[in-house]
Amino acid sequence: MHLRKARSVGRGAPNGCIGRVMGAGVAILVNESREVMNVRQASQYLGISPDTLYRYITEGEIPAFKLGNRWKLRKTILDRWMERKMSQAHVRRR
Repeated sequence: MHLRKARSVGRGAPNGCIGRVMGAGVAILVNESREVMNVRQASQYLGISPDTLYRYITEGEIPAFKLGNRWKLRKTILDRWMERKMSQAHVRRR
């Protein structure tokens, strides 16, 4: 199965979506940002290095779970964590 950025045809594909080409010209749009991410994906999403993210995970700063021997992070939990961090930073600036 090939993944590629969806081309704009007519109204076009929503931003952040990629097309999954199924053959015979059929494409299915898939959201690029997944609910469960690995460390590489989550570090890119958060804009931090994987090493920093590993440190946050092992220090209990960011909630994560292991699937096999790999760390996994839920996007909704990361979003809540970022919201808390932003509100804490906003309170400290006052």
